[in-house]
Amino acid sequence: MSSSSSCYEVDECRGVLRVYSDGSIIRSNKPSFNIPVDDDGSVIWKDVEFDAKHGLYLRIYKPANNNNKLPIFYYIHGGGFCIGSRTWPNCQNYCFRLALELQAVVISPDYRLAPENRLPAAIEDGFQSVKWLQDEARSENPDGWLHEVADFGRVFISGDSAGGNIAHNLAVGLGSGSVKMDPVRVRGYVLLAPFFGGSVLMRSEVEGSKDAFLNWELIDRFWRLSIPKEGSMDHPLVNPFGGKDKDNDNELLAAQELDPILVVVGGSDLLRDRAKNYAERLKGWGKRVEYVEFEVQQHGFFTINPNCQAAKHLMLIIKNFLTQNSLPLSY
Repeated sequence: MSSSSSCYEVDECRGVLRVYSDGSIIRSNKPSFNIPVDDDGSVIWKDVEFDAKHGLYLRIYKPANNNNKLPIFYYIHGGGFCIGSRTWPNCQNYCFRLALELQAVVISPDYRLAPENRLPAAIEDGFQSVKWLQDEARSENPDGWLHEVADFGRVFISGDSAGGNIAHNLAVGLGSGSVKMDPVRVRGYVLLAPFFGGSVLMRSEVEGSKDAFLNWELIDRFWRLSIPKEGSMDHPLVNPFGGKDKDNDNELLAAQELDPILVVVGGSDLLRDRAKNYAERLKGWGKRVEYVEFEVQQHGFFTINPNCQAAKHLMLIIKNFLTQNSLPLSY
């Protein structure tokens, strides 16, 4: 950081990211969630580098003492594209729960963060993490730790907040059947409070509490730091129904065949109306979309308070979604 006395802090995100007037950036190694890691040994895990060029790792979890073939469940962390990591305790604890309660292999990839790496970097890294899985599935010298339990024909991609945005873009980019990823077969997507935006604010954004866990000031800050250069709040990576030519973009999305999508949001989340609008518009185009809203709940309730009744109910909904979309494929 510059030592100039005229340099001052411009943006700050949850004490983890600080951006200064001279363009310098300081990141703390400490997570914004100061909670203990709840590792009781019922789930085992390890880290694997999936992108040597950018030094990106993913964390793989699997239930201990289970040699059955299990579905693969991606969990892409949130943080407004600006903060967050697979190593943060809230992320790790939720992945423990997902692996154990879903009886799945959970893959939690990191991605490049803004503002050092603005969109589409995070989206590209999401694709690369799935390409890594394809390479692993095709490998002549596979990782036995993963292969002994992973069912590459039953893959689900979930994302939390910004991760939900990435999951949407993966759904669009891979298309129904994910044929370009053969033998990996994505069966469905779980968008947990997906982080979308737009130039025209929605009611929940305007009327949302200033004391909300994810308030409008923070939402606006995340977008300012992460949208593509020369981009706007209607960039298609921000607003799925935006873009320079909205009608054309809508036609493309309407025509796109997609695998089943589960959209989840809290009733008190400022992102609620965007998630609901997203689900309703896709449903109107004939997409297989399920929308679930948890009354009163805030953004990220399932990781902030994973023992609450709503979080437990959500886990059952996700498990049912996996079961419904894990039937043998007919061609």
